[in-house]
Amino acid sequence: MTKARLLRLSVVLVSIFMILLIIVYWDNVGTAHFYLHTSFSRPRSPGAIAAGEDWGALPDVDEFLAKLLSSSLKQNSSIPRKTEQLLIQGSNKPMVSNLEENVRGYDWSTHKDRNSLDQEKLQVERQRTLREFCANSSFTFPTKERSFDDIPNYELNHLIVDDRHGVIYCYVPKVACTNWKRVMIVLSESLLDQGVPYRNPLDIPREHVHNTSTHLTFNKFWRRYGKFSRHLMKIKLKKYTKFLFVRDPFVRLISAFRSKFELENEEFYRRFAIPMLKLYSNHTNIPTSVSEAFGAGLKVSFSDFIQYLLDPRTEKMAPFNEHWRQVYRLCHPCQIDYDFIGKLETLDEDAAYLLQLLKVDRLLRFPPSYRNRTASSWEDNWFAKIPLAWRQQLYKLYEADFVLFGYPKPENLLKD
Repeated sequence: MTKARLLRLSVVLVSIFMILLIIVYWDNVGTAHFYLHTSFSRPRSPGAIAAGEDWGALPDVDEFLAKLLSSSLKQNSSIPRKTEQLLIQGSNKPMVSNLEENVRGYDWSTHKDRNSLDQEKLQVERQRTLREFCANSSFTFPTKERSFDDIPNYELNHLIVDDRHGVIYCYVPKVACTNWKRVMIVLSESLLDQGVPYRNPLDIPREHVHNTSTHLTFNKFWRRYGKFSRHLMKIKLKKYTKFLFVRDPFVRLISAFRSKFELENEEFYRRFAIPMLKLYSNHTNIPTSVSEAFGAGLKVSFSDFIQYLLDPRTEKMAPFNEHWRQVYRLCHPCQIDYDFIGKLETLDEDAAYLLQLLKVDRLLRFPPSYRNRTASSWEDNWFAKIPLAWRQQLYKLYEADFVLFGYPKPENLLKD
């Protein structure tokens, strides 16, 4: 009897050990190269909201997995200098084939004359604002009160993980996300060019940048790790440096409209422009292709776009497209304790500071800004023909993004 019990116990222990080994090594993005990267020091407010629970007291399974992972990861503590030198190399001005990038162009000026910002104080203030409003019970918005465990798996698809450097980036479309995704590809070496990882972010073709198979995102964890996926997410959220970049919400909407409806975009024309033209412009005989529509002078107006956003039927049909979905719905800032909050309005300074904090500034530089970037000063003109009541409704729709990230309420647009 005793021998039989010992045999069964041995089988169980061996099975558990094999499962843990699979979890550690079954990661084709490079878990074997994953660096245990502690978030850079920063003050924490007493009311700061962590990723779903108290990180000082992880469940036993999490602690065991964290120890097991760290014991196998300490071997890889730095990138070889040869690789570092290669990453710095690369063409300075690659050919840009994408229509949107051709229209906008790149600003290659060095911005040496700009006043340097006190980045450390700026980050403290941005994080303080975010945490205070997340903890403020009188300020409410949808999904605010749920925990990290309550977030559906499909809503974690914007969290890109780089295990090589211990970085998690939540991308927000229309906030320099194309170039930040390029940076993440270079850092994680998740994409090869003729068998060699890309070294220069701007060498990476745009179509590859936005291919979902290129990036390891949190929503893919379930497929790889099964019931252990949330445990591993929480470990990485605790250990890794987490960042996002945001933008004035109304300016982001203008930028989304410009790039998706003022330029010929077949996908957005079929999915969004045709229904908008039918519903809000009363057009019936609508061309099936964007080139025909543009040739006939038929385009969605900014007014049509705003009506679409405010129409209750829009969300009933499907969640907002990521290009105009609110940041709090993309990145869950009250459930995830971000270490760095960048803003498009201070992109050059923020990007340079972040790369220094990540200790990768010698490996690459952030691609330059667009010359023809949508500016905050354009708001008055763009919203001039939008009825006051619509503007006020639109503000309520995006109020959480304004408040959480410290953007002032656009009073000039919300009053007669």
